[in-house]
Amino acid sequence: MPEFLSPAVLLEKYYRSKSLPTSWCPGCGIGTVVGGIVRAILGTGIPPERFVFVTGIGCYGGAGTYLRFSDIHALHGRCPSYGTGLKLANPSVYPILLMGDGDASAIGGNHLIHAARRNIDLTAVVLNNHTYGMTGGQYSPTTPGGTPASTAPYGMVENSFDLCRLMQAAGASFVARTTVYHVTQMIGLITRAIRHKGFSFVEVESQCPTYFGRSGKIGTAVDMLKWQRDHSVPVEKAGELSPEELKGKIVTGVFIEEKRPEYVDAYYALMDRLRESAETPK
Repeated sequence: MPEFLSPAVLLEKYYRSKSLPTSWCPGCGIGTVVGGIVRAILGTGIPPERFVFVTGIGCYGGAGTYLRFSDIHALHGRCPSYGTGLKLANPSVYPILLMGDGDASAIGGNHLIHAARRNIDLTAVVLNNHTYGMTGGQYSPTTPGGTPASTAPYGMVENSFDLCRLMQAAGASFVARTTVYHVTQMIGLITRAIRHKGFSFVEVESQCPTYFGRSGKIGTAVDMLKWQRDHSVPVEKAGELSPEELKGKIVTGVFIEEKRPEYVDAYYALMDRLRESAETPK
């Protein structure tokens, strides 16, 4: 078991204290998720210097500024592409893709599904707060139907993505969902995702009290955390419920965890075969 570090020691050892406090709103879930990822990294037993945070454009994008880890700040939606390049160039590193729901599934949707299709050994953590929090509370591809937003004052009329189903269909070999309220579960799932060989996807239902909490009339950050608690259903129990009973629920846990050929291994194996073939006398 990894050594438990108090919050004070964790901050001193793994955060750039001179960069604190963060720019995140009071009650935002991003800080909890970032702290959970740090604890998950420590739980793997893998040396921290082998991890690289890849952050996209969104409120969470400054996470690399606050952490004592290698980091790359990517273009909007391009975290999977940056992570793919990192993993191909140096297979010994562990890229952690930190994305938001709009960043990952709107402008970055194509990059995300193809990283999953390749089953490349990346860990993607998506903070799903169902809104574009950095730019004014516009609706995103995961905003629930009927929910008001700054760009949908009378309610969002589009169908929304179920990101975990999307990732399963695209070919990810590890897919899980949790919430900011379920911190212990979140740390455990991200730890499993990092250890998994292949494309790992963890969706974290997060709260944005500044925009989504107000526009959706859910309330304060505490109200939103209580909502996560009261509307979460473990995946094992969800199988016993009807679609009507699951409506409006957050299904949490591991949806898929399969051992499949990983892209970087297959790529380097191919290069070795080609090299051997070229060196063999004709």
